Amino acid sequence: MRLFLIRHPRPEVAEGICYGRSDLLPADDPVAVAARLKPLLPDAPVFSSPLVRCRRLAEALHPAPRFDDRLREADFGAWEMKPWRDIGRAAIDAWAADPLHFAGHGGESVATLRERVVACVAEIAAQHDEAVLVVHAGVMKVCAAAFAGMPASEWFGFSFAYGTAALIEDGRLVWHNRPAQFLRGSGLP
Repeated sequence: MRLFLIRHPRPEVAEGICYGRSDLLPADDPVAVAARLKPLLPDAPVFSSPLVRCRRLAEALHPAPRFDDRLREADFGAWEMKPWRDIGRAAIDAWAADPLHFAGHGGESVATLRERVVACVAEIAAQHDEAVLVVHAGVMKVCAAAFAGMPASEWFGFSFAYGTAALIEDGRLVWHNRPAQFLRGSGLP
């Protein structure tokens, strides 16, 4: 299967805020982001998180995208929409000590996120040879681990830029953070 993963446009949220499941508007124009991405993408079904920052991009990419709650970003529970600096060092250290299973914030663990995302993508793969997913960084990292064999030691620190695409094909991450011209001025190398 060829799985094209697209991270949503930059959301309207201040720097340093913890967000996951919160339904944030896109700060960048989804139509402009879609125009940059379309040359990279096949004529394939588009599946998307229903959160508006993904939904608007999916609708700009395809006339009939399919929305699935299992493609939402992780739920950070009590941490949602709080500044990282207010969460507290002890809580963040507890998360860092067991990042796969920590759910001390009252939200979901990465293991739970992985379970729902893998189930969704496996269903898509069973029905399609190619698919485009408009999703979140956490979902993209889970896909890189589950479908491209990236070890957790690598994917926790791996970065997918806003409004860019990645390709997983034949069990490997072929490329990511494309189109490169979109990255100029984004602070990424």
